Amino acid sequence: MDLSLSVEQQQLVDSFAAIFARDSSPDRIRAAEPSGFDPKLWHALRSTGVVEMAVDESAGGWGASELDLALIAEQCGRAVASAPLIEAQVAARVLGRCGDSAAGLLAEALAGGKLVGFAPRTPREGVLELVPSGGVADAVVALVGDHLVAVPAGEDRRTVHNLGSLPLADLPLGDELSVLAVGADARRVFDGALDLWLTLTAAALAGAARRAVEMGADYAKQRRAFGSAIGSFQAVSHPLADSATAADGARLLALRAACAFIDEPHRVTELAAMAFAFAYESARDATQRSLHIHGGYGFGMEGDIQLYYRRVRGWAMTYGDSEVALDRVAGARYGAVAG
Repeated sequence: MDLSLSVEQQQLVDSFAAIFARDSSPDRIRAAEPSGFDPKLWHALRSTGVVEMAVDESAGGWGASELDLALIAEQCGRAVASAPLIEAQVAARVLGRCGDSAAGLLAEALAGGKLVGFAPRTPREGVLELVPSGGVADAVVALVGDHLVAVPAGEDRRTVHNLGSLPLADLPLGDELSVLAVGADARRVFDGALDLWLTLTAAALAGAARRAVEMGADYAKQRRAFGSAIGSFQAVSHPLADSATAADGARLLALRAACAFIDEPHRVTELAAMAFAFAYESARDATQRSLHIHGGYGFGMEGDIQLYYRRVRGWAMTYGDSEVALDRVAGARYGAVAG
């Protein structure tokens, strides 16, 4: 498998890296807390066509590949961006594949009239819990029983305050649900959407992990103890090297999962959940190690590394820890029941 980027893909990466560098600085991330949503950043992203590119050409979109979306997600993770980019793209792709039943909502999403998100969890006791974009979305695509529906996010949403400063909310299921698909079709579309969400979130977590390693390495070169840069001590350099290797592996696995949508469709569910599990563990460990290298400064709210430490845990737990994802891997490979 050749994961070297084409000229067009490198241009895509460079373009979004520049947007995040300009509009997702640590100061902007802090300013967006505690809601976890930066309207100015979202407007900048929308102006590039990030929602349109996720929709198939047959449904009026640009037809970007899963790999293209993963490359963008990686840059989003490097910047721990305060925008529901992944959820909006996954939801738009779902709407585009639901035909006439979703045409109206899709048109509003593409026009920017509504922000439509995606719920990776199924409801419990009539409530969609920890919806990643639930705090700011106008509607959320979710699987309810054997129905794929669009759930309006209205005044009854319950904002979930969280240390990751993400726009999370619990959404009670009311009577005003728009049915997009039913039965086997609903499950098939939702499973495909969940695979894409896991893949893109894995790419974002891998991006955050790599950036955390870079931050730790930079600080280890500057901070001195006993007359030497602390990066020269094995107790600092070896854990960083472990995290650098793991972050690279997480990126490789996330991009392989993205490529599988075309190259190995029968393995997509397995690879997507595997990528998510490994990327979460890699990002969790990388941010913890980097924070400790920063010492007391890393634990202070003025330190930038704590933004990464908090955000990667919040991102992952909107679906579940690595064990939940590995249950899905087992289900895909061996036919076990997976969430």
